[in-house]
Amino acid sequence: MLRPYSITPEKGGRGPGERYARVMGMPLVINDKITLPGSDIEWTAVRSSGPGGQNVNKVSSKIELSFDFESTVALSDAAKARLRALAKNLLDAEGRIFITSKKTRDQAKNLVDARDKLRQIVLKALFVPKTRRPTKPTKGSKIRRVTTKKRIGAKKAARRAVARDE
Repeated sequence: MLRPYSITPEKGGRGPGERYARVMGMPLVINDKITLPGSDIEWTAVRSSGPGGQNVNKVSSKIELSFDFESTVALSDAAKARLRALAKNLLDAEGRIFITSKKTRDQAKNLVDARDKLRQIVLKALFVPKTRRPTKPTKGSKIRRVTTKKRIGAKKAARRAVARDE
């Protein structure tokens, strides 16, 4: 189980929308070959919206996780390009992947959830799609296509009005 780092407010006051300091994350194991270094992953705990009663006003349980995939050495350039395309809606102004999680009222569970979301996106980007190899139609399929066309054409020709010779 991951334990969240202790975090302190950036500002001294307690007010609505108080943001906490960015914290370097722990390394994230993607698969047996690839592990994202903790220096490329940062997360912040902020106050979440939604149910929770008075608890929602005093506990920062929402997690905002950002991953700087452009500068990481753990991924190849091709994987970075696929990741950029996959996560185009998750990129922030600095070009980093920005993931939020406010699924539960527990900060540690939300951190695990955000890290799992990042892991799933990176796993999708690591999959190299097969290149399509164009193939020619077989001789049998060509013959079937032509005979079907002739049969439909003959059916339509039979519907035409017959010309009378007078």
